[in-house]
Amino acid sequence: MSELLVLGFIIAIVLLFFNRERIKNRFFPDQHKNYTIDDQFNSDKRDREKEIDRLLSKMGKNGVNDLSEKDRKRLDELSKM
Repeated sequence: MSELLVLGFIIAIVLLFFNRERIKNRFFPDQHKNYTIDDQFNSDKRDREKEIDRLLSKMGKNGVNDLSEKDRKRLDELSKM
């Protein structure tokens, strides 16, 4: 009886191994699978705008001197895009 249990366990592991891609796609689908180039561009643009808004609100509360050197460089990079 224990031999059958071990054999069943091994078969289950082998089946899971060979079907791992289908299982992964079923339970963890790729979120950006159906994105067009325009959708990706717009998504990236929204992310950049959110980051710019975050940096500008930080700057607006306490002035430009409150931004760290890293934040200033990032704001400069984003403003050139």
